[in-house]
Amino acid sequence: MPDEPLALYVHWPFCASKCPYCDFNSHVRERVDAARFGRALRAELAGEAARTGRRRLASVFFGGGTPSLMPPEVVADLLADARRLFDAPPGLEVTLEANPTSVEAAKLRAFRAAGVNRLSLGVQSLDEAALAFLGRRHSAAEAIAALEHARATFPRLSFDLIYARPGQEEAAWRAELRRALALAADHLSLYQLTIEPGTRFATEHARGAFALPEDEAAASMYRATAEEAAGFGLEPYEVSNYARAGAESRHNLTYWRYGDYLGLGPGAHQRLGLDGELLAARRHRGPEAWLERVERDGHGRVEEEALAPADRAREALLMGLRLREGIDPGRVAARSGLPFAETVEPAVLEACLEEGYLAWTPDGRLLATSEGRLRLDALLPALLR
Repeated sequence: MPDEPLALYVHWPFCASKCPYCDFNSHVRERVDAARFGRALRAELAGEAARTGRRRLASVFFGGGTPSLMPPEVVADLLADARRLFDAPPGLEVTLEANPTSVEAAKLRAFRAAGVNRLSLGVQSLDEAALAFLGRRHSAAEAIAALEHARATFPRLSFDLIYARPGQEEAAWRAELRRALALAADHLSLYQLTIEPGTRFATEHARGAFALPEDEAAASMYRATAEEAAGFGLEPYEVSNYARAGAESRHNLTYWRYGDYLGLGPGAHQRLGLDGELLAARRHRGPEAWLERVERDGHGRVEEEALAPADRAREALLMGLRLREGIDPGRVAARSGLPFAETVEPAVLEACLEEGYLAWTPDGRLLATSEGRLRLDALLPALLR
């Protein structure tokens, strides 16, 4: 909505290597003309700002790929442009994703000086065998050193862990969690290992090279995560994210609350309220093709369409029910243009309420309970019209 703050996402598509589980838009290149890509990102930012007008800025997030491979001066230039083109509050959240290799960790102070105040470290595991299986380029010792260094450098810190790995047991998972949380207990992003089409793991899994834990074992580890995180003062504010009070990702909350966001760079998506419509856009996935389009046209968009009311409602519910706070039916109606009653199947809603998977709060919000959040992937297709 034009009167709400706008989140800004910047995608750096390059990685030093491709992880076998990853289906993100990431690419390995021997050489990258970082200055040229930086100029293109700045051009896209200027073009989008010209369309939106001078809106308030809620957050900036550098993702990828591996944005810690960016030169810090490119980050600094983009942040300077963002502050010049939009109204940015003094405490603007600026997040950068980084891998805990020793090479990238050495650049952390430069990113802090560039204006990054929240770091998201892709730790993934503190188990050496698991790191090797996941194709990570860092060791457990490097991960621990990077967490300690980041803790001393950034006022806010998050880290990622992957669970439900082959052969993983709950007791070992709890011990690994406690070790990581003791080092960096602000924010945890949790990812269940899944087999994504087109990845190396998809090929290996299909031929029986490894097996994942059964669903009940994975669910048990998921429940254990909440218990261990609570011991360090972190609560599950979203299906896969845990934080101390006040340490929630403001940027990701914009997505889950179905706010407006800009997405710059190869393959980036965005949702933008403009002239009474909600425009959904996607940029070209190929880094070189995106670069050529930006240099030619000023942007790399290959698709942009106004979302229909039913699509808006569906997206708002899909995102909002992931949050522990749930959704405000009035906001869903305002964002979609449809009465809330027309966005859900009443019989399915009633059944979910009776089973205790969904609940109404005293102030009229609809939320998924802890058991409901475990089943969201199965519930939502039936619930949404």
